[in-house]
Order: sequence, then C-alpha cells, then structure tokens
Amino acid sequence: MSAKIVELYTDGACRGNPGPGGWGASLRYNGHQKDLHGSEAKTTNNRMELMAVINGLGALTRPHAVIIYTDSKYVLEGITKWLPNWKKKGWKTAAGKPVKNAELWQRLDALVQLNDVQWQWVKGHSGHDGNEYADLLANRAIDEMLAKKL
Repeated sequence: MSAKIVELYTDGACRGNPGPGGWGASLRYNGHQKDLHGSEAKTTNNRMELMAVINGLGALTRPHAVIIYTDSKYVLEGITKWLPNWKKKGWKTAAGKPVKNAELWQRLDALVQLNDVQWQWVKGHSGHDGNEYADLLANRAIDEMLAKKL
C-alpha cells in the first residue's frame, strides 16, 4: 500500500438491536496507526457502523486519499448507491419515508466530500486482520461502557 493512502478499517457492534453498541476505527498511514472507539447505551448496529466511519474520517487533520474497509453493506450501499437519491428527494426513501439515520448520513457525506475515498467491502468475521481488529475495538467500547455501569 502506498504511504500516501490512509487505510481506514471500521466496524460496529451491538448487543441486542437496539441495545448497547460500540464502534471501532483503525487508521493506518505511513507506518503509523491510530485507533479509536466509542459507545452508546441504546443504539443499533447500523448506527454504530456509520459512527465508525464518521469518527475515522473525522480524525483526519487534512484531506487524504482514503481506502475505507467495511463489512457493512448498509454503509457501502448507502453511500455509493442510495445517498444521491435521498438527497434529491429531500432525505426521503424511494417509498417516501424519512431516511433512517439521516443526520449521520449527512455527516458522513460531508466528510467523504473532503477526501478522495475508495470503498472496499470485506466479509465480516472471516479472518481479515483489519476488520477483526476494528471489531475488537467496537466490542472493547461496549465492554468499557458496561463496566462503568457496574
């Protein structure tokens, strides 16, 4: 991988859907690595998948070429296929209903516009090192949140 490209590995996790959730993001650039994770007490897996990408891209201090690795078809298809029509329809789905997580999609769209982003889908829980690590971060976030409540 070129040193000029940021690799961003992301994953979301939820225990129950909705339930306690966490997200994890690992940025790798020029031999350096920055890991991020966070949680929400009552959320959905899809929200956590979005938060992983949003926080990963949000950690960049200037525009970059970025390859985002995700196991979320929801995030991948949302950003590459559905988003243009949602915007045209005033954040309504093809069925005329409000887009779920619209505020997160809008944040993600703005961050993607700042960078040169390529999307790469990876099969979850299949041994892909970056994806497995992002999953570990997401679950660590849930564990840390639940431990604070004890």
